[in-house]
Amino acid sequence: MPLFALGKELIFPPVHLAEPDGLLAFGGDLSEARLLLAYRNGIFPWYEGDDILWWCPNPRFILFPAELKVSKSMLQLFKKNAFEFTINKAFEEVINNCKTITRNNQQGTWITDEIKTAYINLHKKGYAHSAEVWLNNELVGGLYGVRLGKIFFGESMFSKQSNASKFAFIKYVHHLQTEDVRLIDCQVYTEHLKSLGAKMIDREIFINAVAQLIL
Repeated sequence: MPLFALGKELIFPPVHLAEPDGLLAFGGDLSEARLLLAYRNGIFPWYEGDDILWWCPNPRFILFPAELKVSKSMLQLFKKNAFEFTINKAFEEVINNCKTITRNNQQGTWITDEIKTAYINLHKKGYAHSAEVWLNNELVGGLYGVRLGKIFFGESMFSKQSNASKFAFIKYVHHLQTEDVRLIDCQVYTEHLKSLGAKMIDREIFINAVAQLIL
């Protein structure tokens, strides 16, 4: 089946038409309306070269906040108040660090200038949020993503200090629990997030949850 090419119309194909790797469509733009439509349908953007690619993998990697796992070593960091934690204090700094700091020997990053501009716009509109951790007033870790209804769609995280991104993630999950967030979308599998309690679920279950939790 040929890959779906997006035009100017704000529409996505049904997610069950995605390729086995989760690739659903290409093209379109990163407008606020299209991005929000994507998230409301369980779809997220990812760049490859100059093309915007839209994904909805099966299975989907998610975390139920109540299932968050905190290791003994991380608990010690919390007891010591190893880092200062803030929310939405430095969104642009967080996305800049996610853009420039590579992980697992990756060459470059999927966060293009267009992605950065689009998510800064979503942040200004109140949809995209960041969590930050600081050491001696220096930003050393954080994450950002999109919040819709009772779901947080995680996009990227970074760390300049050992365990800084885990610290940010755990603290932010605790915060989201106080706001009755029921599901955190981690998108694709990583050992890092698996160690914190994330797991794979069937795409259909995920899509049904999105429909129920985004009011």
